[in-house]
Amino acid sequence: MVLAAGLAPLSVRAGRAGAAPAVSPDQAPRGKSPRLTYLSDCATCHGAGGRGTGRDAASPLQRPKPADDLGNPGAIPKRRPPAYTPAQAAALVDYIAQLTGDAGPGVPTVVADRSRLQTGGEIFRLQCAACHAWAGDGGALLHREAPSLHRATPTQIAEAIRIGPGAMPSFGNAAVTPDELAGLVAYVRYLNHPDDRGGSALWHLGPAAEGGVALIVGLGLLLMATRWIGERG
Repeated sequence: MVLAAGLAPLSVRAGRAGAAPAVSPDQAPRGKSPRLTYLSDCATCHGAGGRGTGRDAASPLQRPKPADDLGNPGAIPKRRPPAYTPAQAAALVDYIAQLTGDAGPGVPTVVADRSRLQTGGEIFRLQCAACHAWAGDGGALLHREAPSLHRATPTQIAEAIRIGPGAMPSFGNAAVTPDELAGLVAYVRYLNHPDDRGGSALWHLGPAAEGGVALIVGLGLLLMATRWIGERG
């Protein structure tokens, strides 16, 4: 599950999840109104009226770092500090909702339910591990990379699952029920500090790497024992 912009706030609506009060479009955080913010930062692609401009990745725009351009489907998502404060984000969302008449999907409310950890693990291995790896460390895909999940908050995880940012598919209630979502969020958070019952985790590199380490260590011990036996003989 690919988190947009490397698991940074997945939508400007995420800024409303905190305690920041709603801001009127007429207010001006940092001396700049939501309308001016939209016109300067968004209208180039989405149009002054929010109807789009037809621009795409082939547009003749100056792109100093194409890999960082979220308009590029092959871009590698990277976590960055939010571009806007929570107040600015809330005001910008309100302005766009008034502009288009559509407030968009709401921020999902989810509480990580550790009682559903087993169910969450089953869903993660079935739906998520192919891209994000079994330990949530991220993985290489064709012309792109699935980011690590370890720094994602519960809200960001739930947003990514429901909205499907970037190349990631979205999972509605039919695919992942609210109860399953709570378990899945709990399992992703659990991967930050898993219970490694088998001994040393070896940085959670996976069974192939762990087998390689065991083989190297085992061969080393075997060679040392053989040399010691030979010297004793």
